[in-house]
Amino acid sequence: MNPTLVLPEPGQLVDVRRRRYVVVDVTQDPLAVDALRAGGLQPQHLVTLSSVEDDALGEDLQVIWEIEPGATAIHKTPLPEPVGFDAPQRLDTFLNAVRWGAASSADVKAIQAPFRSGVTLEDYQLDPVARAIQMPRVNLLIADDVGLGKTIEAGLVAQELLIRHRARRILIVCPAALQVQWHDQMRDKFGLEFRIVDSELMRTLRRERGLYVNPWTHFPRLITSLDFLKRDRPLRLFHEVLPPSGESVYPRRFDLLIVDEAHNIAPSGRGKYATDSQRTLAIRRLAPHFEHKLFLSATPHNGYRESFSALLELLDNQRFARGVEPDAEQLNAVMVRRLKSELPKRWDGTSRFPKREITAISVEYTQPERDVYALLSEYSQQRLRQASDATEQYATEFVTMLLKKRLFSSPEAFYATLQQHMASLTSATRHVSVTRRPGMGILRSKIEQLEEENDNDMALEDSTGEALEVTAPLFRAPDAHEQRLLEQMLAWAEHARHRPDSKAQQLIDWLHGTLKLGGR
Repeated sequence: MNPTLVLPEPGQLVDVRRRRYVVVDVTQDPLAVDALRAGGLQPQHLVTLSSVEDDALGEDLQVIWEIEPGATAIHKTPLPEPVGFDAPQRLDTFLNAVRWGAASSADVKAIQAPFRSGVTLEDYQLDPVARAIQMPRVNLLIADDVGLGKTIEAGLVAQELLIRHRARRILIVCPAALQVQWHDQMRDKFGLEFRIVDSELMRTLRRERGLYVNPWTHFPRLITSLDFLKRDRPLRLFHEVLPPSGESVYPRRFDLLIVDEAHNIAPSGRGKYATDSQRTLAIRRLAPHFEHKLFLSATPHNGYRESFSALLELLDNQRFARGVEPDAEQLNAVMVRRLKSELPKRWDGTSRFPKREITAISVEYTQPERDVYALLSEYSQQRLRQASDATEQYATEFVTMLLKKRLFSSPEAFYATLQQHMASLTSATRHVSVTRRPGMGILRSKIEQLEEENDNDMALEDSTGEALEVTAPLFRAPDAHEQRLLEQMLAWAEHARHRPDSKAQQLIDWLHGTLKLGGR
């Protein structure tokens, strides 16, 4: 213990563990008071700190000040003695630095996030963050047109809430293919580090921290996919960190929920009632435990009023109710909607955005491609006709549908999946007793994992192999006719896998005709 160590005061800046914090509270050890009176050791103090670093705003830390190595209190220092005149530009820069660095959470008009981000902002992108800082609880539906920068607007809101200490624990829910993009955008443009929660992270955490680790508590800022979140195990682990009663209590366990492509969580509103999907149910169970919510979607309304009202209820159940027509004034308070055509032109009269044209490319499939689809359809029908029970029928429908998806994707994808399917039919894992056949629950979990969107080809191939191995014990060995169909399809795929199919060739021709006018 260092007896000469100066004890900091609440509100004072300190350097601890090579990071800068502000002191929130200083608590003396009550058990050391008697020892101090008896002439013993000096009492120790528990110091509660809050980070002021840009990439860790609001993160808390508690240290024993007297034994914390390298802890230093930053003392107040006067301004330097004036020895000359600075250039006006230098003085203006200094004043701006002082003004921006002295942000007060009580000043609702001073927006700090644009000055701490690495983004060239458009004026219209400031509207969501300007609304957010004036709302007691931020509930916004950002429904801007495609290409207007909804990700940037959400990042500004998140960073502003962090600066004002109104948010710390953030969860971004997006399609799986956009997880890496969200991670990179938050890191590169706002200096915010997020962790992606997926099956790979769960395996890594279990190896490093034990079997009972919860991925939702290991880092304050997380990104996950909607299709991963809706699965049983991730949802159950999320519920373990919520209040035992399951009811939302104040303060909330989480601060900010950002849902990208929010129309995916809207119930399907056909007819009189909107039917909740698994995605809807997952968000409905979690949303009450978040203090602030941001929904992002270029197409929030799917044409059904019941579905739209249910989406608004997920966002703010104080203003909106399911099945009730939303009030126009309340809707304008929470929804930010701008179209490219509505934005004013630039100062020189030019348009901000190029005109968007959607072109449908018709594809005429060749006769060999039609023939292999006919072979696959015949194979599927024969397998389904000879299914012995409901579980085998479910597995057969899954495998045949998977093969059809891969066929419409590309010959290479079809070849790889067909090879895995044929290998699973002949492998030793298929020849197991009936008592070891996988149940419907195991089968569904593997299929859900495969159906989760994934832009990683290696992970997709591994998931496909695992799903086919699980279904293998449910299939009987192929008869001579089915074996012949499989061999004919494999021969076509092996021949066609290194050449562009009709769909790829049409796209290549369109690109050449559009981008290489006159051969240039």
